[in-house]
Amino acid sequence: MSEDMMSPLYAVRSRKLPPTAVPYVFAFFMSAIMALLMCSVIIAANSGVDQGYPARVVGAYAFAMPVAFVCVLIVRPLVMRLVSMVCRMPG
Repeated sequence: MSEDMMSPLYAVRSRKLPPTAVPYVFAFFMSAIMALLMCSVIIAANSGVDQGYPARVVGAYAFAMPVAFVCVLIVRPLVMRLVSMVCRMPG
């Protein structure tokens, strides 16, 4: 690889968070995705999909996402312990 191609790659890599942030980033993305999916499904099941559906999903999501984030952070150690009881862990 040439010199000029190396510097943009290094710049992108250096912007990544340190390994100590992994549990928090994982919890953020997991809670964000799961809260959106669950809000969408539950609202569709309870009140149907109509013109106001997107607004109801956003309203529910604004409440559910922070709650889901805290829950994932709290439950993660238990889940990791349960996974290690069922699976051979790498390393």
